[in-house]
Amino acid sequence: MISSYQLVLLRHGQSEWNARNVFTGWVDTPLTSVGEEEAIAAGYLLARHGLLPDVVHTSVQRRSIRTAQLVLSECGRDWIPVRRSWRLNSNHYGALQGREKSAVLAEVGEEQFMAWRRSYDAPPPRLVPGDPNSQFSDPRYAAIPPDQRPGSESLRDVTARLLPYWLDAIVPDLRTGARVLVVSHGNTLRALVKYLDDISDFDVRELNIPNATPIVYELGADMHPVRSGGYRLRWEMGCHDHAQEPEHAVPAGNSSSLPCASKTIAPASASCDRHSS
Repeated sequence: MISSYQLVLLRHGQSEWNARNVFTGWVDTPLTSVGEEEAIAAGYLLARHGLLPDVVHTSVQRRSIRTAQLVLSECGRDWIPVRRSWRLNSNHYGALQGREKSAVLAEVGEEQFMAWRRSYDAPPPRLVPGDPNSQFSDPRYAAIPPDQRPGSESLRDVTARLLPYWLDAIVPDLRTGARVLVVSHGNTLRALVKYLDDISDFDVRELNIPNATPIVYELGADMHPVRSGGYRLRWEMGCHDHAQEPEHAVPAGNSSSLPCASKTIAPASASCDRHSS
């Protein structure tokens, strides 16, 4: 009888629009070379810690798909099943998609800016279907009824479309005893961690998910964490192995600043995250 289940969460590596500090959302931007190195490093960490995945779930966005490909190649698991769903996509940033964050901040002020980025129930302005940054006619979303395709999403909205996939697709894989890797996006993983760890609507504002940093959960039979927050795997040049800290008990890390030539483990509090979804 299985007494615990293992879940690994991974945000994609740095994307081109992350690097440009532009709101991305459902726009299908690729990884940068830094993002690809981050993904390879994440795969190394999984292999080093004996956390080889048995099945992977990703979004249908290329930064998530490419991250998963590089992770699996690095840890020698290219052959395992990969399942993809739009329900694991990034939050839809609506009319903010494609806009520089500095310009939006200057226009609306810090309170509104942070509400759109970090709060639970403040969706950005909606994106109209004809906008150049709309995905309304993208064939990968053809199966979604037009009235259900998002034009903007709060974290509450992301949670509402994510949880059915968690319950109907990811949990059944976990219950087989498989180690499940979920490669997704910052706010989507924030929504899942909020659900798993029962984080309040207010406190979730402080929850950060760093790029390409594996977060490992041991789940009980109720599919909730044995240890709240799980733990992160880190690496940084010149560091040695350390005990890991609970995921949201420490500042989020900035894996993009870590040199990929050296693959040793760093403590979870080593640095602070600056990438965004």
